[in-house]
Parts: sequence; C-alpha cells; structure tokens
Amino acid sequence: MRESEIIELFLKHLKKQGDLPLGDDAGAIRFGDEWLVATNDMLVRKTDVPDIMTPEQVGFKAVTMNVSDVAAMGAKPLGFLFSLGVPGDIEENYLEGVARGIERALEFYDIAVLSADTNETDDLIIDGIALGITRRLLTRSGARPGELVCVTGDLGRALAGLLVWKRGVEVPEGTRKSLYEKLLNPRARVREGMALGGVASAAIDISDGLARELHLISRMSGVAIEIRSPSIPIHGSVFEAAEFLGMNPIEIAIASGEEFELVFTLPPEEVSRVDFEFSVIGRVVEGSGVYLDGRPIRPRGWEHLASNEIFK
Repeated sequence: MRESEIIELFLKHLKKQGDLPLGDDAGAIRFGDEWLVATNDMLVRKTDVPDIMTPEQVGFKAVTMNVSDVAAMGAKPLGFLFSLGVPGDIEENYLEGVARGIERALEFYDIAVLSADTNETDDLIIDGIALGITRRLLTRSGARPGELVCVTGDLGRALAGLLVWKRGVEVPEGTRKSLYEKLLNPRARVREGMALGGVASAAIDISDGLARELHLISRMSGVAIEIRSPSIPIHGSVFEAAEFLGMNPIEIAIASGEEFELVFTLPPEEVSRVDFEFSVIGRVVEGSGVYLDGRPIRPRGWEHLASNEIFK
C-alpha cells in the first residue's frame, strides 16, 4: 500500500483531530480564546537522511520537520517532545551529534524540550511532537476563488541537491554548496507562519512537493488552483544543476520535497499587510484540480511506499 492509501484507510476509523477534522498539518484543541496546536512527524535514517548529512544536521532536521507543521497552522511553537529509536550498533559519537543538533534547533526556534523516550529499533528513528498556540488557525480548507496563491522562499534546491548527490553528478562547487544548504540545513518558516495567521486563508508547508501540497489545498478547499511556471521562485543553482542532470528545472521545483517553505492563499486586499518577502505564483479559481500554465498536473512529489521515480 502507498502512504496515501494507508492514510485513507485510517481516516475511515479516525474521524476527528481534536476540534478539527483530520487532514491538516497539525491538530488543534480550543484552549480558552486560543488554539493549542499539536503535530507529530517521524524521521527515519533509511528514508530521510542522506549519507552526507551530519548527525547534528539530523537532530536539527528532526525538530524542524515538526516546527514547520506548527508554523503552517499559523501558530507560535511552544515545545518539542520526541521518542528515540536506537539500533544496538549505533556509535556513541553519532548519537551525541544528534543530541547536539536537537539542542541547537531548540535554541534556534526558542522552544523547550518537554519529554522524551528511548527504545531499541532496527534503524535510527526520531519521532517528534511539536506544540504551538495561536488565536487564528490556518488550515488547508480555507482557500476561496479569487485569492492569490503564494509561496515563501525559493523552490527546487532540496531535490536538485539530492539528485546531484545520489547520481554522483559533478557540478560547480558554488552550485553544490547552494543546493546542499537547502538539502542539509532546512529551516522552518516560523515568523512567516505566525504573521500569516492573521491574514492568509489557507496554508501548508512543502514537505512532499509543491504539486502535491497544492492538490491537498485544492481538494480540501473544493477549488481549482492555477499556477504559472515563470512565477515559481527557482534558485539559479537549480537551473545550473538541471543542465547537468538533463532535467527540466520546473519539474524539479514542483516535485521538490522537504523544502519547508510555506504555500498559502491570500485575498488580494491583504497583500499590503504581509511584512515579509514572498512570490505570487498563481490564483484560486472555481473548479477542481491543479493546473500549471493551463495544463493539469498530477500530485507529483515524495510519497512513502511509492516508486518516487524522480527522486532516484
């Protein structure tokens, strides 16, 4: 079974996520006049950690993955919890590096670790939980026709860097450094997410690829989304890497996972209230599906237990 099929199976039996339906980046429960937001995300060394990633980067990423989900809900991160699965043959120096990475991430995001657990497993697993709080929730179901589709940062470097590494492709050192910066040292858009909580209508973080995330917003909001390839913010290093890889940089950008950028929909009249840089890549219209330059695109990107051909 593919990851999406497993999720659908469990959705038949698990109807609610706190005070929200299942399906968003995190769940939430009313807490007085605010929402207590909670999410969990698992890092597994076999599927989530390239060999070139240091133990410190592994620990930092485990926190970032969870904090990013909280940010996508428009919430301020409050704390981090995790369970650590450890294989018996792991080296102590590696584990200490992971611990230092978690420590650095907690300092970077200004949150505390609240609880942790350890168990023996066949592979290194860090199963994290992040908590946050907000007065106004951002969900995937709030997009409405006439709104703008926007994204923070630039896209494509994480996947381009992964492909350059996996395929052993030689690229200029400056290009490699730029790609690996996003691949190995991703950062959650916390400030941006908190700011969007007051103005955006829907949001999601890019963990599995822009195309896949837009399909989720389209389906959950009951709308169609049109995006334009010239408007997608693609770093110059992705264009350079695409030449060496023999690939289309647009294809790389819309399939690139673990970017941890935020995709959000915004009423045009609210643009002036956004106090950070972002790109308008399209618009929300009536209908269903996602369209790139007028043509429908499938929800390509990363999915566990699927073939993921572009990532090979």
